[in-house]
Amino acid sequence: MQMKYLIGVDVGTGSARAGVFDGAGNMLATASHDIKTWTPRPDFAEQSSDDIWRMVCASVQGAVQGAGIDPANIAGIGFDATCSLVAIDGDCDPVTLSPDGHDEQNIILWADHRAIGQASDIDATGHARLQASGGTISPEMEIPKLLWLKQNLPDSWARTARFFDLPDWLTFRASGVDTRSLCSTVCKWTYQGENGTDGSGWDTGFLEQIGLGELAGDGFARIGGQLAAPGTALGPLTQDAANELGLTTATKVAASMIDAHAGALGTFGVAPDGGDITRRLALIAGTSACHISLAQTAPFVPGVWGPYFGAVLPDIWANEAGQSMAGAAIDTVIDRHAAAGLARKTASDTGVSIYDVLDQHLLQMAEDGEVCELTADRHMLADFHGNRAPLADPARRGVTWGQGAVADIDDLAIDYLACLQSLAYGTRHIIEVMAEQGISVDTIVVSGGLARNQAYLVAHGDATGCDILIPDQPEPVLAGSAMMAAVGAAVYPDLTGAMAGMSGAGTRLSPNEKTASFHNRKYKVFRKMQDDFATYRTMMQPKTGDLI
Repeated sequence: MQMKYLIGVDVGTGSARAGVFDGAGNMLATASHDIKTWTPRPDFAEQSSDDIWRMVCASVQGAVQGAGIDPANIAGIGFDATCSLVAIDGDCDPVTLSPDGHDEQNIILWADHRAIGQASDIDATGHARLQASGGTISPEMEIPKLLWLKQNLPDSWARTARFFDLPDWLTFRASGVDTRSLCSTVCKWTYQGENGTDGSGWDTGFLEQIGLGELAGDGFARIGGQLAAPGTALGPLTQDAANELGLTTATKVAASMIDAHAGALGTFGVAPDGGDITRRLALIAGTSACHISLAQTAPFVPGVWGPYFGAVLPDIWANEAGQSMAGAAIDTVIDRHAAAGLARKTASDTGVSIYDVLDQHLLQMAEDGEVCELTADRHMLADFHGNRAPLADPARRGVTWGQGAVADIDDLAIDYLACLQSLAYGTRHIIEVMAEQGISVDTIVVSGGLARNQAYLVAHGDATGCDILIPDQPEPVLAGSAMMAAVGAAVYPDLTGAMAGMSGAGTRLSPNEKTASFHNRKYKVFRKMQDDFATYRTMMQPKTGDLI
């Protein structure tokens, strides 16, 4: 019998990647290509579906060539992507979502915050649907972006025949089948997955109340009248897509996932102790960070998105928290520092990353002491792009306390460590809020680019008191998409089986009990700084009668 292979495609914020896997989850080859982002105004971020598709095709071709296999033996392909809004017209051509007016720019990126005002207006309705997004809707979700589009670009609003979440546009482009994934629609579009996949989960009253009632027309055709669980077989590649991808029409296309959820799928089943996945938190940490948990019942957590029915696994509820900046926050701290140039030159001269340079410098500074204690007098809130969870405040900003007059490499290293700790305390805050609603977490399974940053992992374990599990699989997000491909191609009967057969093992990192007291004290400072930030913002609000 001929060996069958699977392709996972991941479209992240800055690149499109593809990986070839066998049925046991072994990755044979990968390839990636950068994608373009436009920023026409502050807080605006746009991309092009045509550009992304070209980079996907190049990546798939490169991965298949690197694996040295016959394209005829690719049984299935699965897609994940950022939760970004895509607009196309009746001929499937791009429709501009940009104030620049260029049709090529037909994607509003997930990180785009142009719709903060629209999100606030939706929150003001107090509609019950907001309960499933932690009591407030994020400008990173699609509904506020659609309302912004209707109000600001009415011509584009009228021209658009279909609005997609990017993962669903990819499966549509590949298969020609307009069936939306429960993952995207439930998590980012307010669809109620527990009501089924025939469109019954759309809340017409909610859409009408917020000013988007026309989306209910024609059986919700513009936003998705037919839905499917992730991994569901949608059909084969079209001939055009097969030609562009360098594959054949024998390859089956599976219903998609958001990139973070694909990372969760690719990590929840990692051994050892892969039994009770409801006690695990999947931390998918790259440019931003997502924190995903699973539960048999529907826990509503203030400031945390969800619960979402069927977003990761069928008949299981998922909650999603996150940080709008993670790796991007670390880079922001480094890039703003006067010593960044010296650190980058050292990294270039020695052939390592700047993070390796700073990690090593911290070890030298600590000598025989605990590295974490170097930040005893340096505290940070890394909310440079708002707080996604659990405060659900997109207007939050970063704060650093304890800076001195000397901006040397020592100072940069301490800022870097303080940022890592701030991100870890943010995760601890999320875990504590979830615990109040009965979600108990004892293990964090990490994927994404920051899973390769040892200092980030140590900070998370020590700050939260949780074990950290790092998958041996080098590309868990791609593996998650390959698991969807495996189900769509009937290599496995369901996602639970694919997880069991393809997840592989991992390495466990236990928290350092000797530093628990330090982190407990520093976490109290972190929480106090959050409260103080809100206090100062209130103090700066103009009062009636103030002199101008």
